[in-house]
Amino acid sequence: MGSSVEHSSGEDTEVSDSETEEYSEKAYEELKNGKHLVKLADQVYNCPFCPTKKRKDFQYKELLQHATSIGSCSSQKRTGKDKANHLALSKYLESDSVAGPSKPSDEVDALADQDRDEMFVWPWIGIVVNIPTSVQNGRYVGASGSKLRDELASKGFNPTRVRPLWNYQGHSGTAIVEFRKDWSGFTNAMSFEKYYEAKHHGKRNWLVKNEKKSDLYAWVARGDDYNSNNIVGENLRKIGDIRTISDLMEEEARKTNKLVGNLTNVIEAKKMHLIEMESKYKETESSLSQLIKEKDNLHQEYNEEIKKIESSARDHFKRIFGDHEKLKFQLETQKRDLELRGQELMKRETHNEIERKKLSEDLEQNAVKNCSLQAAAEEQRKADEKVMRLADEQKKQKEELHKKIIMLEKQLDAKQAVQLEIEQLRGKVNVMKHMGDEGDLEVLNQVDLLLKALREKEGDLESLEDLNQSLIIQERKSNDELQDARKEMVNGLKDMSINSHIGVKRMGELDNKPFHDAMKRKYNEAEADERASELCSLWEEYLRDPGWHPLKVVITNGKEQTMIKEDDEKLIDLKKNYGTAVYNAVTAALIEINEYNPSGTYITSELWNYNEGRRATLKEGVALLLKQWKFHKKKRGMD
Repeated sequence: MGSSVEHSSGEDTEVSDSETEEYSEKAYEELKNGKHLVKLADQVYNCPFCPTKKRKDFQYKELLQHATSIGSCSSQKRTGKDKANHLALSKYLESDSVAGPSKPSDEVDALADQDRDEMFVWPWIGIVVNIPTSVQNGRYVGASGSKLRDELASKGFNPTRVRPLWNYQGHSGTAIVEFRKDWSGFTNAMSFEKYYEAKHHGKRNWLVKNEKKSDLYAWVARGDDYNSNNIVGENLRKIGDIRTISDLMEEEARKTNKLVGNLTNVIEAKKMHLIEMESKYKETESSLSQLIKEKDNLHQEYNEEIKKIESSARDHFKRIFGDHEKLKFQLETQKRDLELRGQELMKRETHNEIERKKLSEDLEQNAVKNCSLQAAAEEQRKADEKVMRLADEQKKQKEELHKKIIMLEKQLDAKQAVQLEIEQLRGKVNVMKHMGDEGDLEVLNQVDLLLKALREKEGDLESLEDLNQSLIIQERKSNDELQDARKEMVNGLKDMSINSHIGVKRMGELDNKPFHDAMKRKYNEAEADERASELCSLWEEYLRDPGWHPLKVVITNGKEQTMIKEDDEKLIDLKKNYGTAVYNAVTAALIEINEYNPSGTYITSELWNYNEGRRATLKEGVALLLKQWKFHKKKRGMD
């Protein structure tokens, strides 16, 4: 073929799209006439239209891919003349086959359609625009990345991820499509681009102005997208870089060569190791053969020695067996004599042994019963003494308190009578004084008598007041003793299991059943128990919190009454989230704590009448204890 010809300055003129086909035919004719050098040597080719490129040697397949990709390139970097020349070269290689092999249809892939020097975003990235959006709550929203990824996957593009791009207004209507980093990912990316180009929804169609846009537009990200000053460029620069296909292929080739070199070294090392192992195997095999021979010799010597020992042992055994038979006969004779004597002794002792054994068992059983009865009797005696002592004390205190109340009532009547007499005497004295002013001697004498009687009555009044004060002190002391007795009774009834309407109630304790019922409506059985326990524990802490004040005091008919605050936020949320039953349980505990322990927020125990729903009297508690004492006493008598 002819020599390669440099392009003159006159050939650098730009070619319009309408002239591309004509110029391509002209270049094709020049190639056919041998004006340009294409084949340099066997399986080595040159691109006559890229004289400034460093690489000038191609294989047939690589040159065909190079010419096809530049001829169909949509990049603005390539002029119309450059595209026309490469289209002519592609046609020349396919039609006139300068190398013999025609179009390799089974080997043409996505690389054949691309310029290897074109800048792509790496890893392979696709761009999707014009995604439908709508306004919700003042922000734009659109389809999720997973939905768009599934849609592209159904078309065979196999994206690994789709990331919608968001800005301060919400969904931007744009998304980035990520493909695998290998060449199969590149093939999927180019198929993705060609699919939308075939629908006239590629990048060029998107950039055309004054045209109504509908449906999605998409293309593969390249250098101009990477360097753009928009949301797409910002995200591309964060996740990738720009590389050419040639650079990636060279890098892959370097990695492959390096891997092959490493594998070659490993194989060589394995071969050397195998040779060493074979040498060691031969040495070991020789040593093992020698050991086997020595083992056989030892085994033969051992068998001969065993035969000698067995012969000697048989002779020795015969002698021992003869001696043993003689001793056995003597022992059998002695054994028969001993058995006869033993039978006689057993007959004598059998009767005594049976009687002794029976007596021993009876004694043991009686001892066990006595110990149990003594322990039970002692415990019952202590309980009886405690109950009777408590009952006697309560009876005496009640009688003394009743006597003191009667005495106080009498003293109060006496005090009121003395006070009335004093007031009457003072009235008379005042009257006599007025009469005395008139100079009547008899009246003055009566006044003196009245004053004397008045002083005596005032002395009696002071004595009554002192006696009344001492009685009040004794009453308070008796009341304290009664309260101590009530506390002792509460503590005693706590430890007793009694099926009665009188018992001990923990005032302010939460009923956990409404909590369990509320949680069962939301969760399964196991989880409901756990949730109910947690919620119940939380509200027990709230009840003990001194900083929480959910109660208020109102005046009703001149009396103070404690009520729940209707505007308490905690109780409002409790009733709203868990229902009226849980709310009633919490408010009931609040009322009980405020009524029976207003000085503190902790739970107290109280003697309670469950039938009438009120605090039980000390008399009712004592009556219950006496009833229990009589029942146990009667039961013990029956036992």
